[in-house]
Amino acid sequence: MFEYRMHKVYEAELLREAAAQRLAGEARATRRNRRHTGHEAEGRVGHLRDLRDRFAHAA
Repeated sequence: MFEYRMHKVYEAELLREAAAQRLAGEARATRRNRRHTGHEAEGRVGHLRDLRDRFAHAA
């Protein structure tokens, strides 16, 4: 009976660890998706190279 209870404790520990790893993975994916979608919503950020091409140089 003791071995069975130890097996159940070990099984529960493995299930908790798997749930924690799954939650951590979901949090990483959420942060990664939020980071990428946030940039798309704001639009493209212009660079100096774009500004030189867009405006004529002063004489």
